[in-house]
Amino acid sequence: MSEAESVATLPARPDRFSAVRARLRGSSPRSAVLGGSLIMLLSMGFVNLFNFSYNVFMARELGPAEFGHINAAVTILLIASCVSLAFQLVCTKFVARSTAESGKAGVFHYLLRRAWMISLPLGIGLFLAQKPVAEYLNLPNPWIIGVLAIGIGVYAPVGVKRGAMQGTCSFISLGSNFVLEALTRFVVGVLLVIVGYGTLGAVGAISAAVLVAYFFPRVPPTLRASSSLIEPPSYAEALQAIVFFVGQVIINNVDILMVKHFFAPEPAGIYAALAQVGRLLYFVCWFGIVNAMFPVSAAASEEDSHRSHTLMLPVLLVLGVSVLFVLVVAIFPHFIMGVIFGAKFAQTESLLAWYAAATALYSLSVVLIAYEMSRRIANTGWVQLVFSGVLVLSIGAFHGTLREVVAVRIVLMAAMLVMVSFPFLRRHRQALTPEAA
Repeated sequence: MSEAESVATLPARPDRFSAVRARLRGSSPRSAVLGGSLIMLLSMGFVNLFNFSYNVFMARELGPAEFGHINAAVTILLIASCVSLAFQLVCTKFVARSTAESGKAGVFHYLLRRAWMISLPLGIGLFLAQKPVAEYLNLPNPWIIGVLAIGIGVYAPVGVKRGAMQGTCSFISLGSNFVLEALTRFVVGVLLVIVGYGTLGAVGAISAAVLVAYFFPRVPPTLRASSSLIEPPSYAEALQAIVFFVGQVIINNVDILMVKHFFAPEPAGIYAALAQVGRLLYFVCWFGIVNAMFPVSAAASEEDSHRSHTLMLPVLLVLGVSVLFVLVVAIFPHFIMGVIFGAKFAQTESLLAWYAAATALYSLSVVLIAYEMSRRIANTGWVQLVFSGVLVLSIGAFHGTLREVVAVRIVLMAAMLVMVSFPFLRRHRQALTPEAA
């Protein structure tokens, strides 16, 4: 059977959505999105608490320079996560679409094998390249990269596991997986720093957390069962996932690495703290809202999608969370940067609200792109990839001050939101008025 035939044999979407409804006990896609979002938002509250505590402890205990080294390692992991997230998205989409348990298990095992085939070479390659990577990022010890490579070697299979949970709408298990990873990173990191391992211990905790996330909790028993049924996702599905997440990780992380390269250790560490606060908003929107929307939208029929506003509800949730977040950081910048992180981090507190605003603009774009990807092959993912390249070039040209770097992000994220909105609005206007098409 060809790949196109395999995908074509998937059951009709109205049948697919019955599994989602049963899972969340909802009567409509709207209630499924809302129920899943509430579970994931609660989980992300704990994740952000542990991540924020980890960052605050490291910043206060080690200072801006060492904190910058740690965040350089974190950023490399997040860049490598484009592979993990691509596997998660593809697994989610095809597990959600399959009504038969054997079909879900077949997708899971098929993608898990291929995740190991990609993830292990990535980890080995980074381990072998630890010295030149450390030199580019001005890291004091190349073993920081070597230890990080262990976690990267396991990260893609973690994505498949999360995609299986997400595709079956096992949001409680999925949320606990994220919480367990964050809790492990915090506890192990604090202990290793206290006993004297410093930056190396903090990075070692990152890899330890990834390993724990791979083993606990386990995926649903029906997916662990062996299955000879394999309906591989098409290359087009895999390609759009890779394009989307490559663009996503570049936009979310490349500025930190470039600031680490262009600036001295202390201002680079201060910018890393600024970015950590801004990332809180994106993680809440992505993991808490978009993750709940995606499997429901992928399984819903066109009629269900339009009638129950499976897109409008996530957009409004992201907009509301973003406005609240920007207001809070605009009103309390000194408390966040100075009191929480320490006096040495307070000098850029005026940039905090602007960085958060750039993140809010990007989060709204991601909702539109992810929705389109759940329904069809998304061209807007390529738009995001183009803007990620423009961001790299722009920061390379304009990096005289940290304020200049933040300004570049705001301008480009606003332009991208406009670009990804136009084709979406045109397509939905045609769908609502078919006689004008």
